[in-house]
Amino acid sequence: MTTRLGVLSACLLVGAVPSAWSNGGGGMSMPEIRAPKEESAQDKAKIVYNKGVHDVKKADKFQASSVQLTDAGKKERAVREAQEYYSSALVKFQEAVQDDPGMHEAWNYVGYTNRKLGNYDAALAAYEKALTLKPGYPDALEYRGEAFLGLNRISDAQQAYLDLFAGNRALADKLLAAMRSWVDTQRSSSTADAAAVSELDKWVQERSAIAGQTASLTREGAAASWN
Repeated sequence: MTTRLGVLSACLLVGAVPSAWSNGGGGMSMPEIRAPKEESAQDKAKIVYNKGVHDVKKADKFQASSVQLTDAGKKERAVREAQEYYSSALVKFQEAVQDDPGMHEAWNYVGYTNRKLGNYDAALAAYEKALTLKPGYPDALEYRGEAFLGLNRISDAQQAYLDLFAGNRALADKLLAAMRSWVDTQRSSSTADAAAVSELDKWVQERSAIAGQTASLTREGAAASWN
Protein backbone atom coordinates (compact mmCIF):
# COMPACT_ATOMS: atom_id res chain seq x y z
CA MET A 1 0.00 0.00 0.00
CA THR A 2 2.82 2.36 0.91
CA THR A 3 4.57 1.61 -2.38
CA ARG A 4 1.45 2.43 -4.38
CA LEU A 5 1.03 5.78 -2.60
CA GLY A 6 4.66 6.74 -3.35
CA VAL A 7 4.25 5.95 -7.05
CA LEU A 8 0.98 7.90 -7.18
CA SER A 9 2.66 10.94 -5.54
CA ALA A 10 5.52 10.87 -8.03
CA CYS A 11 3.10 10.79 -10.94
CA LEU A 12 1.19 13.76 -9.58
CA LEU A 13 4.43 15.81 -9.24
CA VAL A 14 5.49 15.03 -12.79
CA GLY A 15 2.09 16.02 -14.08
CA ALA A 16 2.22 19.31 -12.18
CA VAL A 17 5.42 20.52 -13.87
CA PRO A 18 3.90 21.23 -17.30
CA SER A 19 0.99 23.02 -15.61
CA ALA A 20 3.27 25.32 -13.58
CA TRP A 21 5.48 25.93 -16.61
CA SER A 22 2.50 26.82 -18.82
CA ASN A 23 0.94 29.09 -16.20
CA GLY A 24 4.22 30.87 -15.45
CA GLY A 25 3.93 29.73 -11.87
CA GLY A 26 7.54 28.80 -11.15
CA GLY A 27 11.04 30.26 -11.14
CA MET A 28 11.93 28.14 -14.13
CA SER A 29 11.36 30.64 -16.97
CA MET A 30 14.35 31.20 -19.31
CA PRO A 31 16.12 34.58 -18.87
CA GLU A 32 15.57 37.12 -21.63
CA ILE A 33 18.67 37.62 -23.76
CA ARG A 34 19.21 41.26 -24.70
CA ALA A 35 21.60 42.60 -27.29
CA PRO A 36 24.33 44.82 -25.82
CA LYS A 37 23.54 48.54 -26.02
CA GLU A 38 25.48 50.27 -28.76
CA GLU A 39 27.66 53.11 -27.46
CA SER A 40 26.62 56.47 -28.94
CA ALA A 41 29.02 59.08 -30.28
CA GLN A 42 28.09 61.34 -27.35
CA ASP A 43 28.94 58.57 -24.87
CA LYS A 44 32.32 58.07 -26.53
CA ALA A 45 32.94 61.81 -26.40
CA LYS A 46 32.23 61.94 -22.66
CA ILE A 47 34.56 59.03 -21.95
CA VAL A 48 37.50 60.45 -23.87
CA TYR A 49 36.76 63.96 -22.51
CA ASN A 50 37.07 62.70 -18.93
CA LYS A 51 40.38 61.06 -19.81
CA GLY A 52 41.56 64.38 -21.19
CA VAL A 53 40.57 66.20 -18.00
CA HIS A 54 42.58 63.64 -16.03
CA ASP A 55 45.65 64.44 -18.16
CA VAL A 56 45.12 68.18 -17.72
CA LYS A 57 45.08 67.85 -13.94
CA LYS A 58 48.41 66.04 -14.04
CA ALA A 59 49.84 68.61 -16.43
CA ASP A 60 48.72 71.51 -14.22
CA LYS A 61 50.40 69.90 -11.20
CA PHE A 62 53.69 69.50 -13.05
CA GLN A 63 53.49 73.07 -14.32
CA ALA A 64 52.79 74.41 -10.82
CA SER A 65 55.70 72.44 -9.37
CA SER A 66 58.05 73.71 -12.08
CA VAL A 67 57.45 77.26 -10.85
CA GLN A 68 58.44 76.32 -7.30
CA LEU A 69 61.50 74.22 -8.15
CA THR A 70 64.94 75.82 -7.96
CA ASP A 71 66.99 72.92 -9.27
CA ALA A 72 67.42 73.49 -13.01
CA GLY A 73 67.29 69.80 -13.91
CA LYS A 74 64.15 69.11 -11.89
CA LYS A 75 62.50 72.24 -13.23
CA GLU A 76 63.20 71.17 -16.80
CA ARG A 77 61.79 67.68 -16.19
CA ALA A 78 58.64 69.10 -14.62
CA VAL A 79 58.09 71.42 -17.59
CA ARG A 80 58.63 68.53 -19.99
CA GLU A 81 56.17 66.32 -18.11
CA ALA A 82 53.58 69.10 -18.15
CA GLN A 83 53.96 69.58 -21.90
CA GLU A 84 53.62 65.85 -22.55
CA TYR A 85 50.40 65.64 -20.54
CA TYR A 86 48.99 68.75 -22.22
CA SER A 87 49.76 67.20 -25.61
CA SER A 88 48.11 63.94 -24.59
CA ALA A 89 45.05 65.80 -23.31
CA LEU A 90 44.77 67.85 -26.51
CA VAL A 91 44.55 64.68 -28.61
CA LYS A 92 41.73 63.41 -26.38
CA PHE A 93 39.76 66.66 -26.51
CA GLN A 94 40.12 66.80 -30.29
CA GLU A 95 38.73 63.28 -30.45
CA ALA A 96 35.86 64.32 -28.18
CA VAL A 97 34.79 67.20 -30.43
CA GLN A 98 34.98 64.92 -33.45
CA ASP A 99 32.54 62.55 -31.78
CA ASP A 100 30.35 65.34 -30.40
CA PRO A 101 30.93 68.69 -32.18
CA GLY A 102 28.40 70.37 -29.88
CA MET A 103 30.34 69.64 -26.69
CA HIS A 104 31.34 73.16 -25.61
CA GLU A 105 33.35 71.94 -22.61
CA ALA A 106 35.62 69.91 -24.89
CA TRP A 107 36.11 72.86 -27.25
CA ASN A 108 37.06 74.98 -24.25
CA TYR A 109 39.73 72.45 -23.29
CA VAL A 110 40.97 72.26 -26.88
CA GLY A 111 41.65 75.95 -26.41
CA TYR A 112 43.18 75.52 -22.96
CA THR A 113 45.64 72.80 -23.97
CA ASN A 114 46.59 74.62 -27.17
CA ARG A 115 47.30 77.74 -25.14
CA LYS A 116 49.45 75.81 -22.69
CA LEU A 117 51.40 74.44 -25.65
CA GLY A 118 51.89 77.94 -27.07
CA ASN A 119 49.41 77.57 -29.95
CA TYR A 120 47.55 80.81 -29.30
CA ASP A 121 45.77 81.16 -32.62
CA ALA A 122 44.39 77.62 -32.38
CA ALA A 123 43.42 78.32 -28.78
CA LEU A 124 41.45 81.44 -29.69
CA ALA A 125 39.64 79.59 -32.48
CA ALA A 126 38.61 76.87 -30.04
CA TYR A 127 37.42 79.38 -27.44
CA GLU A 128 35.33 81.11 -30.10
CA LYS A 129 33.75 77.76 -30.96
CA ALA A 130 32.94 77.11 -27.28
CA LEU A 131 31.42 80.59 -26.92
CA THR A 132 29.39 80.14 -30.09
CA LEU A 133 27.93 76.95 -28.66
CA LYS A 134 27.39 78.53 -25.24
CA PRO A 135 27.44 82.35 -25.33
CA GLY A 136 28.90 83.94 -22.22
CA TYR A 137 30.53 80.67 -21.07
CA PRO A 138 32.64 81.99 -18.13
CA ASP A 139 35.49 79.46 -18.31
CA ALA A 140 36.04 80.17 -21.99
CA LEU A 141 35.97 83.93 -21.36
CA GLU A 142 38.65 83.64 -18.69
CA TYR A 143 40.87 81.28 -20.69
CA ARG A 144 40.50 83.48 -23.77
CA GLY A 145 41.51 86.49 -21.67
CA GLU A 146 44.74 84.72 -20.73
CA ALA A 147 45.33 83.87 -24.39
CA PHE A 148 44.94 87.56 -25.23
CA LEU A 149 47.66 88.30 -22.67
CA GLY A 150 49.93 85.75 -24.31
CA LEU A 151 49.49 87.61 -27.59
CA ASN A 152 49.94 91.01 -25.90
CA ARG A 153 46.38 91.97 -26.85
CA ILE A 154 45.95 93.96 -23.67
CA SER A 155 42.73 95.80 -24.49
CA ASP A 156 41.03 92.51 -25.37
CA ALA A 157 42.21 90.99 -22.08
CA GLN A 158 40.87 93.99 -20.20
CA GLN A 159 37.48 93.64 -21.89
CA ALA A 160 37.42 89.95 -20.98
CA TYR A 161 37.97 90.94 -17.34
CA LEU A 162 35.13 93.44 -17.43
CA ASP A 163 32.79 90.85 -18.96
CA LEU A 164 33.69 88.37 -16.24
CA PHE A 165 33.46 90.95 -13.45
CA ALA A 166 29.79 91.45 -14.21
CA GLY A 167 28.93 87.75 -13.97
CA ASN A 168 31.64 85.67 -12.33
CA ARG A 169 33.82 87.42 -9.77
CA ALA A 170 35.94 84.38 -8.99
CA LEU A 171 37.07 83.97 -12.60
CA ALA A 172 37.48 87.73 -12.94
CA ASP A 173 39.88 87.64 -9.99
CA LYS A 174 41.76 84.77 -11.64
CA LEU A 175 42.22 86.77 -14.84
CA LEU A 176 43.30 89.83 -12.88
CA ALA A 177 45.94 87.69 -11.15
CA ALA A 178 47.14 86.55 -14.59
CA MET A 179 47.47 90.20 -15.57
CA ARG A 180 49.61 90.89 -12.51
CA SER A 181 51.82 87.96 -13.46
CA TRP A 182 52.07 89.28 -17.02
CA VAL A 183 53.17 92.68 -15.72
CA ASP A 184 55.86 91.09 -13.53
CA THR A 185 57.15 89.00 -16.42
CA GLN A 186 57.21 91.91 -18.87
CA ARG A 187 59.09 94.13 -16.46
CA SER A 188 62.05 91.77 -16.63
CA SER A 189 61.94 91.63 -20.43
CA SER A 190 64.27 93.85 -22.41
CA THR A 191 61.91 93.90 -25.40
CA ALA A 192 58.74 94.86 -23.55
CA ASP A 193 56.97 98.16 -24.12
CA ALA A 194 57.63 99.86 -20.79
CA ALA A 195 54.80 102.35 -21.23
CA ALA A 196 52.26 99.60 -22.00
CA VAL A 197 53.42 97.56 -19.02
CA SER A 198 53.15 100.55 -16.70
CA GLU A 199 49.71 101.42 -18.03
CA LEU A 200 48.38 97.91 -17.45
CA ASP A 201 49.94 97.81 -14.00
CA LYS A 202 48.08 101.00 -13.10
CA TRP A 203 44.83 99.59 -14.53
CA VAL A 204 45.21 96.36 -12.56
CA GLN A 205 45.74 98.27 -9.34
CA GLU A 206 42.66 100.39 -10.01
CA ARG A 207 40.53 97.34 -10.78
CA SER A 208 41.81 95.58 -7.67
CA ALA A 209 40.75 98.56 -5.56
CA ILE A 210 37.30 98.64 -7.18
CA ALA A 211 36.90 94.90 -6.68
CA GLY A 212 37.77 95.29 -3.01
CA GLN A 213 35.31 98.15 -2.55
CA THR A 214 32.44 96.29 -4.19
CA ALA A 215 33.17 92.88 -2.65
CA SER A 216 30.90 93.58 0.30
CA LEU A 217 28.01 94.18 -2.12
CA THR A 218 28.16 90.59 -3.35
CA ARG A 219 26.64 87.69 -1.43
CA GLU A 220 30.07 86.07 -1.03
CA GLY A 221 31.65 89.29 0.19
CA ALA A 222 28.89 89.97 2.67
CA ALA A 223 29.19 86.46 4.10
CA ALA A 224 32.94 86.91 4.46
CA SER A 225 32.50 90.19 6.34
CA TRP A 226 30.00 88.61 8.71
CA ASN A 227 32.50 85.93 9.60
